[in-house]
Amino acid sequence: MKRYWKYIKPYWGAFLLAPLLMLTEVFGEIMLPKLMSLIINNGVANRDTSYIIAVGGVMVVTAFVMAAGGIGAAYFSSKASICFSSDLRKDVFDKVQQFSFKNIDDFSSGSLVTRLTNDIQQIQNVLMMSLRLMFRAPGMLIGGLIMAYLMNSRLVTILLVVIPLLLLAIAVILRTAFPRFEVMQKKIDRLNSGVQEALTNVRVIKSFVREDYEEEKFRRTNEDLKEGSLRAMKIVIATMPVMMLAMNVTTLAVVWYGGNLIIGGSMPVGDLTAFTTYIVQILMSLMMVSMVFLQASRAMASLKRVREVLDTEIDLTDEHAARKDAVVTEGRIEFRDVCFQYAKDTDELVLDHINFTANPGETIGIIGSTGSGKTSLVQLIPRLYDADSGQVLVDGIDVRDYSIRNLREGVGMVLQKNVLFSGTIAENLQWGNEDATMEEIRAVAESAQADGFVTSFQDGYEMDLGQGGVNVSGGQKQRLCIARALLKKPKILILDDSTSAVDTATEAKIRECFQTTLKETTKFIIAQRIGSVESADKIIVLDEGMIVGMGTHEELIKTCEAYQEIYYSQRDREKEASA
Repeated sequence: MKRYWKYIKPYWGAFLLAPLLMLTEVFGEIMLPKLMSLIINNGVANRDTSYIIAVGGVMVVTAFVMAAGGIGAAYFSSKASICFSSDLRKDVFDKVQQFSFKNIDDFSSGSLVTRLTNDIQQIQNVLMMSLRLMFRAPGMLIGGLIMAYLMNSRLVTILLVVIPLLLLAIAVILRTAFPRFEVMQKKIDRLNSGVQEALTNVRVIKSFVREDYEEEKFRRTNEDLKEGSLRAMKIVIATMPVMMLAMNVTTLAVVWYGGNLIIGGSMPVGDLTAFTTYIVQILMSLMMVSMVFLQASRAMASLKRVREVLDTEIDLTDEHAARKDAVVTEGRIEFRDVCFQYAKDTDELVLDHINFTANPGETIGIIGSTGSGKTSLVQLIPRLYDADSGQVLVDGIDVRDYSIRNLREGVGMVLQKNVLFSGTIAENLQWGNEDATMEEIRAVAESAQADGFVTSFQDGYEMDLGQGGVNVSGGQKQRLCIARALLKKPKILILDDSTSAVDTATEAKIRECFQTTLKETTKFIIAQRIGSVESADKIIVLDEGMIVGMGTHEELIKTCEAYQEIYYSQRDREKEASA
């Protein structure tokens, strides 16, 4: 409870007023049957119109007070639950933003979306219901029992049989419900993940004519969720008939027993009418309690999943950084016997004893076959992952001794998968520097060979890119991502296969601009084409996580077999293509 107090404290007034106002409604509901019995026993029986009007007036005032209390309770319970869930959602989102790549790998994106939306919505719904029924259900149960006992203690014995049986039934239902709701939420995860994957990759699906396959995959996942939901809902479906059966049987028993008392002259008609109403109130309060606990069992499953995110230990922090005030000033990179692996439970290394130095202003080309560890290597520089052993040094300081923010401020990175966001072209480029002027934006766009096609658009830099940059081609998207990284003016620039969709002539112009505008920036270029790196000051050749060659193009073409194999295979393909 201590963990959630910070979400309650700012809105403690609403959390307090909601149940207190509900007490006015409870008080009214407890009093109305008694007032009705007085009208029947004293007013109707004696044909006393003035008495009926007087007590009836009290009932009307009571009804208005109940309505005011009910409306107030509804408002404050809604406000408290919505604000609570909003703050909780913000903290979960903030926690996800702090996740390292490894933390993110532990959750699917669909699962995180479900936890941020559906799970927190379940918590909000139950909180709202609980605030309204926190005092209402117990108040009606206790108040109804007291009033029923005062009216006729013998009739109350019927409840002593019914209530324990109902409580036992509720306990069995709740014990069955929790695991079923937990399974259902996991199936919602899988459905959301599948939908997100299909929508994100819809172009690939259509190009390979795999619509039928995806439809069948979705059908199976959807069917699985349907079965899980039905299995969970069977519990909800069973609750209401059980409660109604108990209510009807109890009412019938009360009317039969009470009728005999009336015939015997030991109970007034008005008291039986009121007593029957109290019986309904008592059993309805138990029904409310059962529904709250039933929904709470689903919310507890959701709360457990939200806690999993909040309790996830961030495995990559700068809490123990020795040089938090340090900033990247030169861009000198050194790898000292670095080893790295994604799966810690295997002996297979993604990077195996990597050693090299990149001096400020140098261009380092990295080449190798698919899966050789190229991307993994450069991701260690801005600490997207941490090395398992060895050291990665930037300007002579271990990257783990920098504050993460200062380190990454000094690194510009164009990832293998180019990502643009909803908004205008200018807004996307300003991710590199939110204070950049239009002149600075155009300057980096020219360096990335993007200004020409941007200005050809009707709205130019104010054109809306759409979600994920759907309004531009793959090559245009790559050039905009390069421009965004350049606007950051980094001391270290990492280009991870970032010109694969750009023609060779445009790529050559981009490299030429790098030589003139980024003389003091250390540049890492990961590429599949040797032509993209052959002019680099140093080329690193990776194979199965190991450096098998390092040097200039001229040196490697003579000494490195792996490099020779890549070079000659690409040259032969180019000859075949031109023939």
